[in-house]
Formats: sequence, C-alpha cells, structure tokens
Amino acid sequence: MRKATSVLRAKDRIGQIAVACITLAFDDRYRRRIRMTDDSGEDFLLDLVEATRIEDGDGLLLNTGEIIVVRAAEEDVLDIICHDAAETARVAWHLGNRHTPVQVLGSGALRITYDHVLAHMVEHLGARTQRRQAPFAPEPGAYAEIGASHSHGHLHGDGDSHEHGHHH
Repeated sequence: MRKATSVLRAKDRIGQIAVACITLAFDDRYRRRIRMTDDSGEDFLLDLVEATRIEDGDGLLLNTGEIIVVRAAEEDVLDIICHDAAETARVAWHLGNRHTPVQVLGSGALRITYDHVLAHMVEHLGARTQRRQAPFAPEPGAYAEIGASHSHGHLHGDGDSHEHGHHH
C-alpha cells in the first residue's frame, strides 16, 4: 500500500504535480496515522511522525515520491457578520469562552461549524448569520501542533531537560 510520510506545505510545493487529490473536512485534517482513500478510490496509509494539521493545498508526500494534494471539503458552516469591531470582539469572546474553533475571514466576518445554539447566541448578541457550505479552517491555537518547535520545551521528554517544568 502507498504510504504518505510527510506533509509538504502548499507554499513549498510549487511546480510539483500531484498524482491524486483527497478532499477532507477540518476534523480529518489533523491526523498522524490512519488509512485513507483518495478521491479516485485508491487507498494509502498516512503515517506521520506526529499529529499534524493539514491545510487546503498541502501535499502528502508518498514513499513513491509522488504527491497527493489535500483539498478542504465544503462543510456546514455559519458565517457571522458583525456591525463593528466591538461587536466582533464580543462575539469572538463568547465563542472562545465555549472553546469553539473560529475562522477569521478576510472580510472580518467569523466562521464556525454550524450549530443552532451558537447561531441563536450570536444573533442575540446582534450579529447577522449566514449558514452555508464552505471550507472550514479555524485559527490554530488550542489545536496548535503539540511538540512543534514553537512549544518552548514545555513538554516532557523533548530532550530539553534543563527547561523541564519552567515556563518562559
């Protein structure tokens, strides 16, 4: 079976032609090791060293040297349009207080996975909402890759014993 052992970020795979495509929802784009099927029905094993957040346009590098490009699936999302910065901040605070993954759109609108309770809440706060089918790529944060270089050695067993238990 084909095996994908690393992720090539979209910006780093310029000029490389993909042999296949796989369309994944957000929840399926944070993985370490799982059997997957590309969009043409061919199986492969995703086998990464650590769980990695895979974004739209990234490539999965196969042991054959070929690349499978990842596309973000359209999902049931809720776009939240606020009247001003204060309302946006207030809505974002309430969503964050519920540990809701949020995508900040280029327009300044917020996007969450559709949830009728949260839709009612943000409308009650004064925002307009629009339910649609669109890709979902929330802000990293609570989902940031644990063990990545930006973890500052807070994790046990990362080889930085002199930093063990110390926060900077």
